[in-house]
Amino acid sequence: MRLQSNLSLGGDPLILIDNPPDLGYIQKKRMKAIISVFIWAGSTLLTILLFLAVFTLNILLFPFDRKKKITHRQCFWWSDLLIALNPYWSLKVRGLEHIDYRQTYVIIANHQSMADIVVLYQTKMQFKWVAKASLFKVPFIGWCLSLIKHIKLTRGDFSSIKEIYHTASLWLRKDMSVLFFPEGTRSNTDEMGEFQNGAFKLAIKEKKPVLPICLIGTQAAIPKGSWIFKTKVEAQVIVLEPISTEGYSAGDFVLLKDTVRARIQAALNEAVR
Repeated sequence: MRLQSNLSLGGDPLILIDNPPDLGYIQKKRMKAIISVFIWAGSTLLTILLFLAVFTLNILLFPFDRKKKITHRQCFWWSDLLIALNPYWSLKVRGLEHIDYRQTYVIIANHQSMADIVVLYQTKMQFKWVAKASLFKVPFIGWCLSLIKHIKLTRGDFSSIKEIYHTASLWLRKDMSVLFFPEGTRSNTDEMGEFQNGAFKLAIKEKKPVLPICLIGTQAAIPKGSWIFKTKVEAQVIVLEPISTEGYSAGDFVLLKDTVRARIQAALNEAVR
């Protein structure tokens, strides 16, 4: 702001504004903040409702739902409503025809953000996640993971890593699919990290087909360093054709790993062109 004298001309002082505020920008910023409050509040409420539904059904169906299939299905409506609630999210799901819902898979997906958990429920598949232990401590959503008997991984703990593969084997033998993020950590770009070997050794050992799933665009779905949603996100879940492990010997896990990774990377490259 600048003050200029106009007294020599017999007038009042003039106040000149060098940089007037952009009212349109301010209004848009306020609107994004208001929308973000509703998104977070609505998401929190839906997650609390999910926990209450899972907790109640876990008690009522304990003798009848040992695999927690009914409680797992509650996450489907939770995912539907979270995606519908957020005007900044647009999601396309492709390749569902590649899923045989009677088949048991080792599911392999690339990992971009916490939103991956939400969008993968759009496959409507029954599975157990392998998720890091810290996620199980998050109120409501972490408690749901425990109640539905997902698989807890403590990073850097060899005994925990050994235990998760033992638990995953038991679930596969009970005809329950298991979902792995073999990168081990989230990628902030569409470039994938290196895959770890364990899931592929398991698939060969248990003679289960691998179902690759390519996730695109979810790295920007949740704001980083801020609570305000600012950008439109066009995310995709692409279910690729399953890969049979028949003919693979125990020592072929690297070949299987490279084959799966190459297919997911090809789907990523095609989608971001």
